[in-house]
Amino acid sequence: MQISPLLAQGFSGLARVDATASSLRATDQGARLQLRLSQGVPWRAYTLDGPPRLVLDFREVDFSGFQGAEFLQTAQILGVRFGTVRPGVSRLVAELAAPLVVAQAAMTVQPETGAAQINIDLQETDKETFSEMSGVLRDPDFDLPDNAPPPAAPAPALGDGPVIVVLDPGHGGIDPGAERGGESEKNLMLAFARELRDTLRRLGGFEVVLTRDDDRFVALERRIAIAHQARAHVFLSLHADALGPGQGQASGATVYLLDRNASDEATRLLAERHDRDDLVSGIDLRGQDDVIADILMDLARQETGPRAELLAQSLVAGMQQAGGPVNSHPIRRADFSVLKAADIPSVLVEVGFLSSPRDLKNLTNPEWRLGMAQAIARGIQAWVIADLARAGLRRR
Repeated sequence: MQISPLLAQGFSGLARVDATASSLRATDQGARLQLRLSQGVPWRAYTLDGPPRLVLDFREVDFSGFQGAEFLQTAQILGVRFGTVRPGVSRLVAELAAPLVVAQAAMTVQPETGAAQINIDLQETDKETFSEMSGVLRDPDFDLPDNAPPPAAPAPALGDGPVIVVLDPGHGGIDPGAERGGESEKNLMLAFARELRDTLRRLGGFEVVLTRDDDRFVALERRIAIAHQARAHVFLSLHADALGPGQGQASGATVYLLDRNASDEATRLLAERHDRDDLVSGIDLRGQDDVIADILMDLARQETGPRAELLAQSLVAGMQQAGGPVNSHPIRRADFSVLKAADIPSVLVEVGFLSSPRDLKNLTNPEWRLGMAQAIARGIQAWVIADLARAGLRRR
């Protein structure tokens, strides 16, 4: 048997998935993936470790009408997600319950119709072999762009020109985030981020950058890199999560600060899920240095922690004055990776929870979202004034 970590074939054009003729099912030796496409496209298949995943990239595929729950027919696979990772590139990720390597992979195309079928046989193996054979080769036709380069100069001092705000609509592309009642977190937060951006611009004195302005996947570390490239004074990550069964109930806006220790169990699980969403979307994090992450966290506490705390308080006050609703414990702490920019005051705002019927109704109401955007904008304004006053005291 010959095992390959990455296989690719070349075609061109837009393909549609035939959901009725596609499946991912168990075999005697592991599992078999069959994907029927309306036509052949360039594609590649590979595995990633930590957690173990099978990843298929395409240029590009329309997944409209494709349902992962119907496609998945084996307990060997924990779950499947699919969607856009960047314009022109689609991805399907299968999270493996056990190490399964790609034993064979091929695409066949019918000469008469141009329809194509991808067949991938996965074979059981041990963890060591899986780890050795996993990884993605560099390919500019598929790969996400590198992190944004560092800024040419440090961020201007707050008060010297416009306040630079980076808004980070959570999730996107292949990662929909929470989903309830036909609504997705990624779409609602993109709409809200645009509304908040426009509100801040109308106030004047703000320059606003979005980490994504369409339905694309942006890795957590790249979101931070975008904030650094923008020379941001403040970073707001916007979410509307949902608590699962057994995780309790939550409703109302909540602001989260960076901390190694979560303020409660639900918050800890929320932070883990945010990071895991990035992983299972097909990001290879092998080689990442946890020591560097720890240093960044310590620096954030020493240099930026008090300013982020003031930001959280100002945002909560603004939302409370507008009538919220605000969570009964509105400021919480957890180890959110997206907040680890050591030199930028950063908070994560759960604008509401899709698992709360009241919050879901609010989040889908454009008038309510506009009112909440105005409340957050006023909170940022109040923070700027208070932070400048504290800076003046420090200088004296």
